Amino acid sequence: MQMQQIRAIAAEKGVTRSHRSKRDLVRAIQRQEGNFDCFATDPAGLCDRTDCLWREDCPPTARREAGGKQK
Repeated sequence: MQMQQIRAIAAEKGVTRSHRSKRDLVRAIQRQEGNFDCFATDPAGLCDRTDCLWREDCPPTARREAGGKQK
């Protein structure tokens, strides 16, 4: 999902979005919804939440961020 779409969802949910990374913004939305703020926390991409709006972007983002920390 593109940042523009994520920002729109954040605005709908009343989440402040100024200067947040994709990961931080999605996690803030998850918290606002009363869900676990788990976006991009598992670099292996293991997740049993099939109904999650962020499922498609989550594993690639987690792998990318884990790879950046190892350098």
